[in-house]
Amino acid sequence: MNDENEYLEIKMSAGWFLTVSKQTSDKFGDEKEYIEIAKERSGQKRARFNLNPKYVRALGEALVKFADDNSL
Repeated sequence: MNDENEYLEIKMSAGWFLTVSKQTSDKFGDEKEYIEIAKERSGQKRARFNLNPKYVRALGEALVKFADDNSL
């Protein structure tokens, strides 16, 4: 991670990146934070998913379990 541990970039094939970043809400004020998971190419976000920060660890653990169970 970089930018003070608030941004993570995973390189995929054909110039695609999976990014994970901590964001603040413009609509609800700076005290509302969320985690944005996005698929990017050429600096353009093509698909986004916003996640409540309290579920980040559960998602990570579920992904690891899924990978282990399916020999990925």
